[in-house]
Amino acid sequence: MADLKVAVIGCGGHAQSHFRMIADEPRLRLVGIAELDEERRQKNQTEWGPERAFADYREMLDVCQPDVVHVVTMPGHLLPIVLDCLERGLHTSVEKAPGMTAAETAQMAEAAQQSEGKALVSFNRRYFPQVLAVRQRIRAAGGAVHCAATYNKPVTLLGPAAPDPVICDAIHHVDLLRWLAGRSAEAAAIPVEVQGMVQDGERSGCHRHNAVVRFDTGTFGTMMSHYGVGYRIQRAEVHGEDLSVYLDMTRGPRVEGYDKGEPFTVEDEEIEAMGGVGFNEVVHFVDCILEDRTPWSHLDDAVHTMRLCEAVRRGHQGLL
Repeated sequence: MADLKVAVIGCGGHAQSHFRMIADEPRLRLVGIAELDEERRQKNQTEWGPERAFADYREMLDVCQPDVVHVVTMPGHLLPIVLDCLERGLHTSVEKAPGMTAAETAQMAEAAQQSEGKALVSFNRRYFPQVLAVRQRIRAAGGAVHCAATYNKPVTLLGPAAPDPVICDAIHHVDLLRWLAGRSAEAAAIPVEVQGMVQDGERSGCHRHNAVVRFDTGTFGTMMSHYGVGYRIQRAEVHGEDLSVYLDMTRGPRVEGYDKGEPFTVEDEEIEAMGGVGFNEVVHFVDCILEDRTPWSHLDDAVHTMRLCEAVRRGHQGLL
């Protein structure tokens, strides 16, 4: 039997993964969706079967009285909706990027501190069981000494309701760098210095970044993100003492590892130990709500990711 009533605000492309995760979580019951576009609202009502569908999210919250809300709008629309949900004391999942700027994320974080509800930011790479298994291996080896991420795409134009692509899109791998560099099971590393360079292309949407990051754990990281190139490529790597792991996330997480020169991949038992193949951010969020724990990607932590994204975007050079 479902323990928690959940509602979704925004039914665009990003919402589809949220709907799938909600449908796979037996402790959740989808009581409502809210979407301004009538055609999109009807399509998602048919496909995902919520108990009610609304054009006005406020009416949905009043009528359906959910316990959990997923706010899956464009970043430029998030702030007032997230603040409203938190003021109502609702457990709130926030789509990335969590606002247009780190300052907006900080506003959400402050509201979350005053709210009876918990908040989680949808940095989904943190919750891939393969990533968690790799992270456990690195931590067992004494922690990461170096990590790197590549996030490339063709020309990407996100419109006025989104910040620059490295903040709105490549944020996934900026955050992954922090997660891989973290030394504890539940905390990401904090960036303390960035040496960045930016060289945008002549065409609109061709943003190109290279940055070296020093974290409070002593780990160094490198971030490469180039838009207006030939293909969508998402890769990461992390290195410890006598240990190297390469992650290809272009078509789903694939792991290639080397321990003292011997190749390995993540075993099924390791995946099960991380919660199994079905583990994801929604499973984690429900666990945190029912067990009164703080989500790994809470809003206070997300402020650090947003500030790092902004530093990469402006080619910051120096201490943060």
